[in-house]
Amino acid sequence: MRQDHLISAVDLSREDIEAVLDRAAEIDANPAAFRQRHAGTVLGLCFFEPSTRTRMSFDTAMKRLGGQTVDMGPVESSSVKKGETLADTVRVVEGYADALVLRHPSEGAATMAAEFIDVPLVNAGDGAGQHPSQTLLDLYTIRENAGLDDLTIGIMGDLKYGRTVHSLAEALTNFDVNQHFISPESLQLPRNVRYDLHASGASVKEHTELDEVLPELDVLYVTRIQRERFPDENEYLKVAGEYKIDDETLAAASDDLVIMHPLPRVDEIAPEIDDSDHAKYFEQAHNGIPVRMALLDILLSNDD
Repeated sequence: MRQDHLISAVDLSREDIEAVLDRAAEIDANPAAFRQRHAGTVLGLCFFEPSTRTRMSFDTAMKRLGGQTVDMGPVESSSVKKGETLADTVRVVEGYADALVLRHPSEGAATMAAEFIDVPLVNAGDGAGQHPSQTLLDLYTIRENAGLDDLTIGIMGDLKYGRTVHSLAEALTNFDVNQHFISPESLQLPRNVRYDLHASGASVKEHTELDEVLPELDVLYVTRIQRERFPDENEYLKVAGEYKIDDETLAAASDDLVIMHPLPRVDEIAPEIDDSDHAKYFEQAHNGIPVRMALLDILLSNDD
C-alpha cells in the first residue's frame, strides 16, 4: 500500500490491488498458514451505520489471523449519544486497538478521522462516498470468474448514492475494462466521480435501459436503490423497482455473464437467479473473508 490507511479506491494503484488479491488467493489456498499471523493484535470496529457483511467479515478476518476485535457497539449505546465527536471517538478507540475500521454516514468522515490517529484506518463506507474494501473483494470475485482485463462491465442501479459503485468504477480504471453505467437519469453518476473517471482516461458510457448493452457484457454489477440516502421519499418512490433481473431479462445475455451484487438486495434480482451459473453474489460476499484478511495482513505488517 502507498500509505497505512485505506480511505478511497483512488488510493489504489494496479500494483496495490494485485498485491492484495494475490495475498487473498494465498490465504484462500492455505488459510492455516495465516492462522496465527497476527496473534495479539486488536482491531477496533467503529460502525456508525448498520452493517452485516462488512462488520462480520472484518471481525472474522481479524480472528482468523489470530487477533481479536473490540467493537464500539450501536451508536445508541455509545458516548456518541452524549455528544462525543468523531475525532474524540477514534482517538479513544486508537488507545485500545492496533487498527480501526470505520463506517460513518457522512461523506469524508474517514478522511477526517485519519488525521487524528496514528494506527491504520480502513474506510468501511462513508455515506455516499467510498467503500474501498468492498471494491477489493469485488475485484477478487471478478478476477476469479472472468479475469481483470479485456472485459466489458455493466454497473446498474443507484449510481448517485452507491458508494460501492463509486469505488469500483474508479478502481477499474487500472485495468483494460470497458465500463457501462445503467441507471435512471436521476441516479446517474455524480459529477465528481464522472470527472475522476474521465481524468483517469476511462470511457464513461451511460444508459437508461439494460437491454441496450446486456448482450455485450461479461459482468453485470447490480446495486439496490438506496432508500436511506434520498432526502425526499417521493423521489425514491419514483425510481423504486425500476430494474429487476429475472430469467426473462437474461434471455439476451451471454451464457458466461457474471452477475454480482454487493448486497443487501431488495427486489432487483429475482430469487430464481440464485441457482443459475450467472449468480456470483453469495460467492462475492464470502470472498470478504480472504480479501479482508489479506488487506489487514498487509496494513498490519507494514508491507510495501
